Amino acid sequence: MDTLAAGVTQLRIQRFVNVYFVETGTPGEWVLIDTGLPGSKKTILAAADKLFYPGSHPEAIILTHGHLDHLGSAKELADHWNVPIVVHPLELPYVTGQALYPPRDPTVGGSLAFMSRFFPTQLPNLTDRVQALDADDPSTPFLMNWRWLHVPGHAPGQLAFFREADRVLIGADAFATCHHDSVPAILLAAPKISRAGTPFNYDWEASRKSVQTLAALEPKAIGCGHGPVIIGPEAAAGLHQLADNYPIPTHGRYVNEPARTDASGVEHLPPAPKDTLPLKAAIIGGSLLAAGAAWLLTGRRKHKKSKAYKKAYKAAKKSGSYKSFTPPPLYRGGVGS
Repeated sequence: MDTLAAGVTQLRIQRFVNVYFVETGTPGEWVLIDTGLPGSKKTILAAADKLFYPGSHPEAIILTHGHLDHLGSAKELADHWNVPIVVHPLELPYVTGQALYPPRDPTVGGSLAFMSRFFPTQLPNLTDRVQALDADDPSTPFLMNWRWLHVPGHAPGQLAFFREADRVLIGADAFATCHHDSVPAILLAAPKISRAGTPFNYDWEASRKSVQTLAALEPKAIGCGHGPVIIGPEAAAGLHQLADNYPIPTHGRYVNEPARTDASGVEHLPPAPKDTLPLKAAIIGGSLLAAGAAWLLTGRRKHKKSKAYKKAYKAAKKSGSYKSFTPPPLYRGGVGS
């Protein structure tokens, strides 16, 4: 666990995704922001017991958005603690099973985009526990010293959280504090403020504007959904650098036209570009199968030839005629008829 600021602790789960324990200001009371991947329950419970006291529970779980690496353990934890799960109203259709997020774009480039082909699309249903925050009230439920900001582009109802008193920012996946397009870089967690969620960003102009909105806050400490905490002058400087030079990909499904969403889910999708990887994988797989079959057949034939040769040679040697031995047709490449 790492301290982002007073009363704010980051827990990194499986070296890939972060959750945050945020104290409310009342002794012993806290809120959990995000819940990591499915299967993170035990890790989060153990961290809470260590950070606060055994059996401690939050006032609520607040999700920055509903992608699987953020809501993965929300239902299990909410049931265990008997607490609500709070989201932006625009996230409701996705976390209650009424809609699916805009499809990921594996053609946009980078190792994360490649890996995204294999991520599940179905999400746990939070209907029994979830509630929407008041979209007209910028204060954060249970965290009165914090305000939330709507930062779409990566998810329709994505939230970031900012504490004005000490300029602490929890930026969700509006950006990352590691090189998020590279899976190895994510695992190494070298600090670097960068574009986040490339294959999942469905509106690149909105993503750029969200980063610009957060850079204008001049944060002194930053934590995101992915990457280490960054504290000090490099926090604001790095975020301004990203805002001023936001790298929109040169190709991909949403580069020239965004997906459009509303309160019910996805309203419009641009055409999907042709993804050649499945065809290439099928060709490579077919070639490997053919090569394997050929190897088996060739190997078996050679094995039979070798046996025929040895048998004939052994017989010739026994009879004393091995010096004039002529290999049988099977060994010379015949069909063995």
